[in-house]
Amino acid sequence: MLIWVSIVLALIALSVLLFLNLSPQFGGKITKEREAQYSKSKNYKDGKFINIGNVTMEMSRGDAWKATKGMLNPKSDSKPSRNIEVNPVDSLNLVNYGEQTRLIWFGHSSFLVQMNEKNILIDPMFGDVPAPHPWLGVKRFSNKLPIAVEKLPQINAVLISHDHYDHLDYGSIQKLKNKVKLFYVPLGVGVHLEAWGVEKEKIIELDWWEETSLGDLKFIATPAQHFSGRGFSDRAKTLWCSWILKSSSERIFFSGDSGYANHFKEIGSKYGPFDFALLECGQYNKLWPVVHMFPEEAAQAGIDLSAKTIMPIHWGAFKLAHHSWTDPVERVSIKAKELGVHLITPVIGESIELNTIEQIGSEWWKQ
Repeated sequence: MLIWVSIVLALIALSVLLFLNLSPQFGGKITKEREAQYSKSKNYKDGKFINIGNVTMEMSRGDAWKATKGMLNPKSDSKPSRNIEVNPVDSLNLVNYGEQTRLIWFGHSSFLVQMNEKNILIDPMFGDVPAPHPWLGVKRFSNKLPIAVEKLPQINAVLISHDHYDHLDYGSIQKLKNKVKLFYVPLGVGVHLEAWGVEKEKIIELDWWEETSLGDLKFIATPAQHFSGRGFSDRAKTLWCSWILKSSSERIFFSGDSGYANHFKEIGSKYGPFDFALLECGQYNKLWPVVHMFPEEAAQAGIDLSAKTIMPIHWGAFKLAHHSWTDPVERVSIKAKELGVHLITPVIGESIELNTIEQIGSEWWKQ
């Protein structure tokens, strides 16, 4: 019996080892040449990217065990009790659209932005589970997307904030890569795209505060307080960022994933005011307070950015923390009202037009 148990354990260990080394989900590896290039960045130290002030997400063994127990024994309301219905999006409407700037939310942190007659995807995670394998995560709260990936129009640009699975998805990139003209990513993230078959010429990597133009639009990579990594040995090997989308008359801010810190005020001072700020507002916990904002902090970040309107994101699609699935939107709504911040909570798939943004609002999660 002992021999058979040993054989089974050996086979399991071998399977895990093969998966870690052969699965394309984990992406590419940073080469020595790239490390030499990234060493020129102020945000790179001792072979890793760093946050402002060297802020790190470090947990004690006790805290790590608490986090694990929370994931293994989740609250009953950490997921919705029903399938979340989404607004369907018509493919012809997307193709023929050429009017004022609008956004369409796909849940969590994924958006399609139609701006100055260009189609831009932000953190396009269209998969069912934000993990390297379906067994390692919780399925999306809705059983379908507003529109199938295959029916999306040609995409002028994809903006990626960092390489975590709920923001950079292998399956989504495989479906998108042939209809995307350019990918804009923080330093290092291009290595994953190249490993997945995206041509190097289509990838533009930016450091914090660097900007680039796409016709009459500007994309600016700005700081965030977070971390990166897709495996066990690549923590902080790629950079993370927030993004600004800027036209001659409009400015949109996308936070990516970030803890609350002074960089929001600095971004607001340099590039604000913003017409619209998409602010992460979910998957927080007292065990990791520096890498994700609490809802009340997201509302304050809207003030720091001088944003006319804010929208809570990073919720409504996946369970990645211990709080109830509606806790983020309920708490940020209360705090935004208290601070006098205009907040919208559109339905997944709803058209968000900047010139009529005041008209958007519902408590759809209560229905």
